Amino acid sequence: MTTAVTMDVDQDGIALLTIDVPGQSMNVITPEVQSDLAAHLDAIESDEAIKGVVVTSGKASGFMAGADLKAMAGTFEAAKAAGLDALYETVMSLSALLRRMETIGKPVATAINGLALGGGLEICLATHYRVCADHPKIQLGLPEVMVGLLPGAGGTQRLPRMMGAQNALQFITTGKSMKPQEALGLGVVNELAPVDEVVAKAKAWVLANPTHVEQPWDKKGFKVPGGGNWAHPGFFQTFVGGNAMVTKETQGNYNAPKANMSCVYEGLQLPMDKALSVEVKYFCKLILDPQSGNMIRTLFVNKQAAEKGARRPQGVDKAPTQKVGMLGAGLMGAGIAMVSAQAGIEVVLLDQSQDSADKGKAYSADRLAKKVKRGSMTQDKADGILARIHPTTSYEDLAGCDLIIEAVFENKDIKADVTKATEAVVGADTIFGSNTSTLPITSLAKAWSKAENFIGIHFFSPVEKMPLVEIITGKSTGPGAIAKALDYVAQIKKTPIVVNDSHGFYTSRVFSTYVTESYRMVGEGISAPLIDNCGRQVGFPNGPLAIGDEVAIDLTQRVRDAAQANEGDAYEPSEFDTVTDTMVELGRLGRKTGKGFYVFPEDGSKKYLWPDIANHFPVAEQQPDPDTIKERILYRQLVECARCYEEGVLETPEDGDIGAIFGWAFPPFTGGPFSHMDTVGIATIVAKLDRLTQAYGARFSPPQLLRDMAAKGETFYGAAMAKAA
Repeated sequence: MTTAVTMDVDQDGIALLTIDVPGQSMNVITPEVQSDLAAHLDAIESDEAIKGVVVTSGKASGFMAGADLKAMAGTFEAAKAAGLDALYETVMSLSALLRRMETIGKPVATAINGLALGGGLEICLATHYRVCADHPKIQLGLPEVMVGLLPGAGGTQRLPRMMGAQNALQFITTGKSMKPQEALGLGVVNELAPVDEVVAKAKAWVLANPTHVEQPWDKKGFKVPGGGNWAHPGFFQTFVGGNAMVTKETQGNYNAPKANMSCVYEGLQLPMDKALSVEVKYFCKLILDPQSGNMIRTLFVNKQAAEKGARRPQGVDKAPTQKVGMLGAGLMGAGIAMVSAQAGIEVVLLDQSQDSADKGKAYSADRLAKKVKRGSMTQDKADGILARIHPTTSYEDLAGCDLIIEAVFENKDIKADVTKATEAVVGADTIFGSNTSTLPITSLAKAWSKAENFIGIHFFSPVEKMPLVEIITGKSTGPGAIAKALDYVAQIKKTPIVVNDSHGFYTSRVFSTYVTESYRMVGEGISAPLIDNCGRQVGFPNGPLAIGDEVAIDLTQRVRDAAQANEGDAYEPSEFDTVTDTMVELGRLGRKTGKGFYVFPEDGSKKYLWPDIANHFPVAEQQPDPDTIKERILYRQLVECARCYEEGVLETPEDGDIGAIFGWAFPPFTGGPFSHMDTVGIATIVAKLDRLTQAYGARFSPPQLLRDMAAKGETFYGAAMAKAA
């Protein structure tokens, strides 16, 4: 036995099981937790002096965050290699353990001292009574669907038996969490108490209910709230409507929500033990599908590694930012200032006029006021954040800043001017980061005396909501600058990727193909509604024409002009140029002008496609098959990702997948473009690209890297692992 779960029996005969996994800041389910819990249940069952049980956490960070996904992935891979029976038994082990706990014949309560997610909540649901700390920041939920899985230890069966299928499915199929007050109202917890009283309250219930040894669903005559079989009208309607909603939200791309729906539907019509077996079988089915493995790897394992400094240079001391100089108080600069101040960093917010600088600070004031109004932040905290933002027009105020971030107009000469003016005050030893989204860092670094201290720090708009920061290294960028940038990103709690210099870097370069390919299709006579619907069906939250309106069509034109100037005679005009230039000439620049491919009503009502699109871009009588459009949308991005890898813009597939999903909302169910190419098979990717090249042009032509990988039977992640070894 380990010390992951300890047992202490008090004078009343109540066994307190305290989960405190060594070496973890938050409790997670490990093999040690399972083995310890099993051993303690043996003792509880055999010792008549033990009258009841209370389960709690020994960590102030919360009750439990669920399974250790990284370790779990390895365990399941080993089980899969041993065969389907071994996989089933491995998954069933925790479910059977919790079933044993709720049928042990003695009252069992949970003292929930903080967040309980995934397997953590499943432990709580398997007890007879749940006391939860009454704090608005505590989350209770089953987020497994967000990494392509379902709750595999009873969550899909116990939760709907408590609150009904309709309510439970809202949590199970979306992964959203509930607050303690909401959980109390839904019957997920039975009592709320101050955090320092939850154990005492749980023990008091055990003492007062010595014969409460059976779950409601194990009692004869139990009925699921709202109906629990196909013949019940409410139950039937729940699943008819639920299936339609899931299909609408997922476009049929995600396997886990469908499996969750089936699991709840089938399981509620069965006795609990059989229902748990059905749940485990569906869980195994998801584990065997590469979709869940790709999602777990990118959305959890690799993301977490990036946030913990996977790409940070070794041997460089930690360099937390104390005071940041923010050059430019526009939308980007104001957002960066806000997230920096929220992280406790002093911010000098500089712009050309005091009015502009003040407006930049007002951006934070407005958003913080909304948080205070919602009750998610106190006024004192908001005031403290605002006090750290100092708007100014004087470069002299930058003195003492240990990091500079520039977010001025996307013009090389303007950026050079502010860079030189800044260096005159802070000196070239200070790390200077440019927020440019397209201009090469190596070129911009010429305006800073020590190019090794110049780096790209590319944020995404709106800064306070978008999780990714793209760190771009120029040819001379040194390890100190990389470490400083990554330490800063960690401070503001964002997810970083590190890429090398090129025009457009990685995210802007590949993301632009999503929009430009759609403009080409409009110019070819393909219906605008068909294009945007296909974009959503591929798995993007918005169609490419809608996204183009958000970015601004004139910005797309300026990026095109820069590329044209860079390529010279090699630039090949296309339908994209015609469509872009026509829209700009018409003054239809997108959301910022209230009109683009969509119309944005002044009264704030829902946008709609411009009815006159076909008058300017005639629609062809014969429209292509939707699958052809979806293939063009997806493969245009895949081939550009592969080129970035071949050219060394990307050094790891991990950065490529994280950057795609969190930077431009590449479909998460794929695990990212590199995971998707590995899953489909590089040879298949090359064959499809060759076909697209023949039909639509050289922009789809696969790089030699892909051809070589296909010939060798390699994968991106396989090659990366071999290189690391």
